[in-house]
Amino acid sequence: MRKEQVESIKNDPNFQELVSKRSRFAWTLTAAILIVYFSFILLLAYSPGTLGTPLSEDAVTTVGIPVGVAIIVFAFALTGIYVRRANSEFDALTQKIKDKAKENE
Repeated sequence: MRKEQVESIKNDPNFQELVSKRSRFAWTLTAAILIVYFSFILLLAYSPGTLGTPLSEDAVTTVGIPVGVAIIVFAFALTGIYVRRANSEFDALTQKIKDKAKENE
């Protein structure tokens, strides 16, 4: 790719919009998962008995098991949310950028 092409793409409003939206969205999802993970670690650190509490009086399973599963499911859900948005909005913007770059060749 020539330098002029690269500069043309960098100056394209669609490219700038794509970078801005994708970055903001990625940081939002990153913050969400970090809050969940750090909350879990802080709960373990400051109240370890909470997650060790059995679900019922005669149960072997503790509260920590469903909480751990919920964290894993949350991470998968965030991945699905990102993929859905990437396949719709981000891919459409990428295609616009590619089409405009081909026109300018």
